[in-house]
Amino acid sequence: MTAVTDQDHTDEHTDEMDHADHADRAQHADASPVEGGSAETSVNRLPVEDVEDAKDAEEVGDPEDADDHARVPADTSGRTESKASADPANQANPSNSSIPTDPEESTGSWDDGLIARRVNETTAAQQAAAVEIRASRAQAVHAAHHTAQVSAPLAYDGPLRSRLDALRELVGLSRTRLDSGTLAEAGRVLDEAAARRRLSGQHTVVAIAGATGSGKSQLFNSLAGVAISETGVRRPTTAAPIACSWSDGAATLIDRLGIPGRLRRRPLQSAEMEAQLRGLVLVDLPDHDSAAVAHREQVDRVLALVDAVIWVVDPEKYADAILHERYLRPMAGHAEVMFVVLNQIDRLPGEAADQVLDDLRRLLDEDGIALGEYGEPGATVLSLSALTGDGIPELREVLGQFVADRGAAARRISADVDAAAWRLRSVYATGRRTGLSEEARDEFAARLADSVGATAAGEAAERAWLRNANRACGTPWLRLWRWYNDRREPATGRLQVRAQADEEATARQRVEQAVRTVADRASGGLPAPWAQAVREAAVRGAQGLPEALDELATRAGLPVGRPPRPGWWPAAVLAQASMTILQVVGGLWLVGQIIGFMAPNLGVPVLLMVAGIIGGPLVEWSCRLAARGPARRYGLDAERRLREAAAGCGRARVLDPLAAELLRYREVREQYGRVTGAGIGAG
Repeated sequence: MTAVTDQDHTDEHTDEMDHADHADRAQHADASPVEGGSAETSVNRLPVEDVEDAKDAEEVGDPEDADDHARVPADTSGRTESKASADPANQANPSNSSIPTDPEESTGSWDDGLIARRVNETTAAQQAAAVEIRASRAQAVHAAHHTAQVSAPLAYDGPLRSRLDALRELVGLSRTRLDSGTLAEAGRVLDEAAARRRLSGQHTVVAIAGATGSGKSQLFNSLAGVAISETGVRRPTTAAPIACSWSDGAATLIDRLGIPGRLRRRPLQSAEMEAQLRGLVLVDLPDHDSAAVAHREQVDRVLALVDAVIWVVDPEKYADAILHERYLRPMAGHAEVMFVVLNQIDRLPGEAADQVLDDLRRLLDEDGIALGEYGEPGATVLSLSALTGDGIPELREVLGQFVADRGAAARRISADVDAAAWRLRSVYATGRRTGLSEEARDEFAARLADSVGATAAGEAAERAWLRNANRACGTPWLRLWRWYNDRREPATGRLQVRAQADEEATARQRVEQAVRTVADRASGGLPAPWAQAVREAAVRGAQGLPEALDELATRAGLPVGRPPRPGWWPAAVLAQASMTILQVVGGLWLVGQIIGFMAPNLGVPVLLMVAGIIGGPLVEWSCRLAARGPARRYGLDAERRLREAAAGCGRARVLDPLAAELLRYREVREQYGRVTGAGIGAG
């Protein structure tokens, strides 16, 4: 098959002159008379126009159209002949014609597919009509052929789709907690994965990268079978990426790389090479260590978009720190879509090539790059000489198998997801157990209860119940004495206000300390952004918490009025009244005997008085013993209500926001586990 290659962009002026020359010759052929009215010359005009259209398409940057038209070769004299008319084999077999045949031409008299043989030579009008019909049919067939070149989009498998969905969900959940710079790489991976999925899945884009003088452009030309990329001593030689496609339908992929039409080429047209490397899009990059900053930026940009990369090293720079530290080591996770080629082995004598290759493998292993040896997935390491061709067939064979697998794009995206997940590991996983334990929650509630004086309130309620019991069941004389003492106690106004203010300040400090403690425990073990979010949620909840607790303490404190009386209180009051009556009766009886109003009899009144005097305190003491249990329960009930109120207020204002932040963090940890493909311990 005749090789069809585009000229380098430096020969644009020559291309324009050739284009003008072809146009003049075509016009001359149209104007020249045809002897005997033969229509064959008119038919041969169509391929010439196709060739001219191909050059026009090439100059406007459309390699697909240029490629489709350029399949018809032209001789050096400027005349273009139809293979179907020149080749007897094609005349016998219309399927070999360079111009596709129409279904109507495959039946009846149109078995040879050549309009020139069916044109009536006697009328020029019929010749022109036949040529017009033929041109329209060729155009329709060309349009159908161009439509057929549109390749099916890339399809990701289930696990990779699940990981991408998890990464998208992870980024969405983290936008309010992490800065945009932290999530930038993950967002870029998602964008590139979506963009690559919309493009061809039948093509694999492989970049050839290397240092200055490594021979990558020479290797590019060797794989293409024709000199496409400029080589020479001048550095840098390659100033911009050059793309070479082995099959049609890759225009959108090359557009994504930002490579203009003037830098797009086709390899040597060989059936064997096309079959072996069908679907390959090879890109020659500038030197990654170029002195020109723009060249290095182009290398970095294209390397982030291609499906695979061939790193070309030479015996002098294979251990270069720039290559290993800037590219190979960070891309260690992309080993399955990486080739490392030791070029220029013709310069190494004897077994030196094997020694250098072994040392290169050692350096790659130190970089963390898995080597694809013994059937294990990893980088492919080869040695060759692009100058002599030694090792090129092996590389072409390995590259052909790699492209035929059609899995490089998905493996590249998967490796990008792994790299993005590794960069985010410090903000999602710490290896420590996280969360707020029940012990911490109970301690926080207890601190809030102490701040509102729940224990003191319970004790006060218990004392109030006992005091009420003593008043109800005590002797009248003791109650009168207590009332008298209460009336004699002075007011303590100013001292009481000062004590209340001090108590409020102390209570506020206790609340703040309780919030800080629970926030520290909740944020313990969390990555810095999430720990900060937890502490901020606690601070927001603590605003107004002391005032809310005071209000709750007022509402949930001691009930208004006296405590409820148990059922035995009336009996105790009746017994105490009976003892008082006995004392009064005995005393009146004695007074009556003293004044002579009654007959002298000291035994009965004295006995009555003694019974009343002893019985009253005895009843009061018994009631006090009986009141301890109910008073204790009453005090505990008051303390419980206050503790529950304080705990409820603290839970609503502090613990619930903390729990929401911790739940959000657990959600992102779960999504991060899906992204990495392996769960991480739940906190």
